[in-house]
Amino acid sequence: MKKTRVKATLAQATLVVSMLSGVALTLQGCALAVVGAAAGGTLIATDRRTLGAQTEDREIQVKALSRINENVPDTAHVNVTVFNRRVLLTGEVPDDASKAKAEAVVRDINNVGSIVNELSVQGASSISSRANDSYLEGRVKTAMVGEKDLRANFYKVVCERSVIYLMGLVTPDEGAHGADVAARVPGVEQVVKVFQYIKPEEAQALEAAAASGASAASAPAPAEATVGTIPDSGVTSRPLDTQSPAPVKNSDVHPGSAKPASTVK
Repeated sequence: MKKTRVKATLAQATLVVSMLSGVALTLQGCALAVVGAAAGGTLIATDRRTLGAQTEDREIQVKALSRINENVPDTAHVNVTVFNRRVLLTGEVPDDASKAKAEAVVRDINNVGSIVNELSVQGASSISSRANDSYLEGRVKTAMVGEKDLRANFYKVVCERSVIYLMGLVTPDEGAHGADVAARVPGVEQVVKVFQYIKPEEAQALEAAAASGASAASAPAPAEATVGTIPDSGVTSRPLDTQSPAPVKNSDVHPGSAKPASTVK
């Protein structure tokens, strides 16, 4: 009984430390954004989605998480990420039926454009594995911020079991560049491109529309953290100059709901 309590206490302590570290580094990321704005705006948050699309994505995410929790076993560990009506499912489920069920309940949600089901049939990941994922996610974001000719805010980064998933509305060249940067981060085992590709002229139009919407808004949207949590003692990495780039692949995209999407303004 005492050993069980000790383990539970240590697990809780690990989570608290990771959360506090993430908050501290998030504040550092916010400071960087402010400095960037003063220096010329290179780090100002930019999102090619309209405000309406961002709101719709948040609604889809909340509904998806709720329905998945109601329909899959408690032993499952499922994360839901939504970008421009594309839903990415990552994590672990106990069997193929649970994996299929998670996708099915998401497909029933109105306005889901497409689904990328990357759930793995295996036991739920450990606390140390999730801490390492948060760390790698932060390293990828940091690498993107420091990369020349790359706009880090165009990419949504998700990490699961050391695999990096990249979402966003990007041109083919931007997608390739972002994937290459992520693949070169030590510890990353694979990069999966979940992008929705657009033409360069479409990218310019979306940026102009987003900038116009942001200037008209009464208050800016909260910026996402650009740095992850501090790794625990179990995290290992090799120097950049001795690690070959991780393999990169395209995601397997499944159709979403048959219901028509609402008009986003």
